[in-house]
Amino acid sequence: MELLIDLFLPLSLAIIMLSLGIGLKVSDFLRVAQVPKAFLAGAVAQMIALPLTAFGLLMLVPLDPDLALGVMILSFCPGGVTSNVLVKLARGALALSITLTAVVSLLAVVTVPVLVAWMARIFVGAEAQVDVSNLAVAVFLITTLPVAIGVCVRHYAPGIADRIEKPISYMANGFFILILIGAIAAGINTLVDHAVTLAPLLIALNVLMLTIGFGIGWMTGLTGPERIAIALEAGVQNAALGITLGGLLADATGALPGFTLPSAVYGVTMYLIVAPLIWWARRSATPPSPAPIA
Repeated sequence: MELLIDLFLPLSLAIIMLSLGIGLKVSDFLRVAQVPKAFLAGAVAQMIALPLTAFGLLMLVPLDPDLALGVMILSFCPGGVTSNVLVKLARGALALSITLTAVVSLLAVVTVPVLVAWMARIFVGAEAQVDVSNLAVAVFLITTLPVAIGVCVRHYAPGIADRIEKPISYMANGFFILILIGAIAAGINTLVDHAVTLAPLLIALNVLMLTIGFGIGWMTGLTGPERIAIALEAGVQNAALGITLGGLLADATGALPGFTLPSAVYGVTMYLIVAPLIWWARRSATPPSPAPIA
């Protein structure tokens, strides 16, 4: 178990984040200035509305401290490459989705350690000793650095990026599945004991964030595809990051703590919840115009 926490989880997440970086261009980060209103709406939905909604649900449906912290850890995670794929399937504003994922993922090195340490004190208590500096360094090494390497490869060696993008993507998907299975298997007893409260809370969080994300887009006058992108960015989280953060906070016994479980469960249920939205979005989207006949 110690090998799983210390090596497999961080290495797997680093590969997943490298896969994200390989698919990004420098222009994806600069696009913030081109679509400031849409980006700000998405950032508010993901970085402010999501944690507040998760915290509010935990006030209504109390969980064990470890699980409650796990829910909050999940709420601090960015969308990840999965949200981009789902936005594309839903015919949403893919460029906006990619920009949100890119920028929020880089900001995570600052926001996540501070917020996790804060929530640990609230839900676990004074005995939760979270070293913010060490956690920030770890988040940088396993998220920000791999993304930056991927972006550099894409920018300076696009040919190499094209050749390795698909194999790395397959590898990342495989690691993501293994991480989910491992985290659920390690916490299966806890999951069974708390399934009646944990699963409904996570489903409610997902549904609320899809609705809130879409609503923020509507209230700010964004287009339909932009609303879809923001809804999915707010409702689809990087579950692998949530699980890995839980592993980094593991106690001295080397056992995966309970706060990895919400991210693992959410990593499965979110696909079931977003499927109807994607189906509706595809049905509602204006079909592309046929190419003119020469």
